[in-house]
Amino acid sequence: MKKTAIRILMALCVLMSASPAYAQFNLKKAASAIGKGVQAATLTDEQMAAYVKESVDWMDKHNPVLPENDPYTVRLRKLTAGITEADGIPLNFKVYDVIDVNAFACPDGSVRVFSSLMDIMSDDELMGVIGHEIGHVLKHHSKKAFRTELLTGALKDAISSTGGVAAALTDSQLGALGETLINAKYSQKQEKEADDCGYDFLKANGLNPWGMAMSFEKLSSLEGGSAKKASAVQKMFSSHPETQERIKRMSERAAKDGFTRPESTVPATGK
Repeated sequence: MKKTAIRILMALCVLMSASPAYAQFNLKKAASAIGKGVQAATLTDEQMAAYVKESVDWMDKHNPVLPENDPYTVRLRKLTAGITEADGIPLNFKVYDVIDVNAFACPDGSVRVFSSLMDIMSDDELMGVIGHEIGHVLKHHSKKAFRTELLTGALKDAISSTGGVAAALTDSQLGALGETLINAKYSQKQEKEADDCGYDFLKANGLNPWGMAMSFEKLSSLEGGSAKKASAVQKMFSSHPETQERIKRMSERAAKDGFTRPESTVPATGK
C-alpha cells in the first residue's frame, strides 16, 4: 500500500509540472481515482463477504439451478447429508444443469456442482472433487483469488466503498467475478494444499478419501483435457507429471490409512 502511495505521489508531481490548465484537470481526476482506489484496497471482510454473496446470487440467477426433486439434486443431497460446515464456514450445495465438466466452491461455502461432472463420476469420485474444492476454501485460496480479481476490477473500473457500504456491481462486473470463482487458477503449492485439506475433509466426514485419487485419474483421462474450450477442472487435471504425482500421493496416503479402493460405479442420474 505504501509503495502504491509513493507511485501516486510521483504521478501527481508530474501532473503538477505540466501546464496549469492541464494539471488542474488531471489533478482532480487523479485525486478522485486515488480515493476510489484506496477505498477499494481497504475492503473489510464484511464487504468482501457482501461481494461474494452478490456474485454467488448472480451466478445462481444466470445458471439453470436444478430443483430439489431433480435426480441430480437428490443424489447430491444424499451424498452431502450432515455436511453443513467446514472449519466454521457454513456450506450449501446446488447443481447447475450445464454441459461443462466442472465444480467449484466459493469463499462463503457455496458449492456448485455441474450435472455433467455428476454424469461421469461415481459417488466417491464426486465427493473427491468436492472435497478438493472445499480444500481451496479452507485454505483461503478462493478468497485470495476473488479479492485479487475484485481489487483489480476496482482499480480499473473505479469501484469503491463509501460509508462502510460496498458499492453495487454491474452485471458485467458480477459476471467477471463469477468467472473468477468458477475458473480460479491456483499454484501447484495451493493445489497440493487443497488436496491434503480435501482428503482430511472427506476422512473427517466418514467418506472414502480414495475418491480424491480416483477423481483425479478420471479427469486426467478425459479426452479434450488440453483443448482450448476444456473446463477449468479438465485443464487442471490434464495428463502431466504434476497430476500423476498428486494421484500417486493421494493413493499412497489412502492405502496407508487403511482405506480400500472402491469400485468406480456411476449412478444413472442422467436425463
